Amino acid sequence: MNSFESVGWSIWITVASLGGVVFCLYVLFSQLKGQPKKGETISETGHTWDGISEYDTPLPRWWVSMFLILTIIALLYLALYPGLGSFNGLLNTNQAKEVLQAQEEIEERVQPVYQKYASMPITEIAQDDEARAIGQRLFLNNCAQCHGSDAQGSPSFPNLADDSWLWGGEPDQVLHTITEGRRGIMPAHNAMMNPLQAADLAQYVRSLSNLAHDQTRVVPGKKLYDQDCVACHAADGTGNQMLGAPNLTDDSWLYGSSEDSIVYGILNGRDNQMPAQKAVLSPEQIRLLAGWVWGLSNTEQQ
Repeated sequence: MNSFESVGWSIWITVASLGGVVFCLYVLFSQLKGQPKKGETISETGHTWDGISEYDTPLPRWWVSMFLILTIIALLYLALYPGLGSFNGLLNTNQAKEVLQAQEEIEERVQPVYQKYASMPITEIAQDDEARAIGQRLFLNNCAQCHGSDAQGSPSFPNLADDSWLWGGEPDQVLHTITEGRRGIMPAHNAMMNPLQAADLAQYVRSLSNLAHDQTRVVPGKKLYDQDCVACHAADGTGNQMLGAPNLTDDSWLYGSSEDSIVYGILNGRDNQMPAQKAVLSPEQIRLLAGWVWGLSNTEQQ
């Protein structure tokens, strides 16, 4: 039971709700008592501005009566519907349960559509027009916020439309990534090298993918690479998909290929997480989504 469902929180909401209504009733009844009798002169408050006096005129009876009726309606609403803590009302309605019930009904109606692809290989899903259309809609609803509507990503969010895969681009690997999520961690090296050394290392890393680099700084950079980086990125810089260590020899850069960006990553590290979708999507939906994503970089098989 979370704090919003606890007994204490429920009592607090009930007291606050009813207390507000009672206070409104007190104010309204106090105005009824002050209604002037017929022919009675209304006194002044003593405040005058530019020759205009302020009268102590009570609220009109019709105005007070209208709000009294509205207050009674509010009390009836609180009695019939949820509004007093955990009390569901005399009609025993619960919007949260109604939403869940509506979702379950929708899932039951669409389940036959998804079930059709439950056992279909991901490679075949990528070739099925209807399956790809469903997968694309799932992507736009659940993934486009990070990876973009065209799936080409943005800084710190991978491009899913190329052939560069941090954790592997085989169908089962893509399926596992979507289902379980991934977390890629680049440890910080600021305790073992200074910014100048990190800059030398960045120059060597840039040379691996044929980017412009300072050849005089590549040699000391390679020494640092061989000492601190080969365990994850491999001796040739091609990375390790088991660890999510990126390939440093291609032209795919998750955080940018500038020297400043590379130096920042070396010194401060990186920590990037792909959330698991198994709590959001059904296995059939994840399969369709995986088929669409896999098909983006395997167009020759469609």
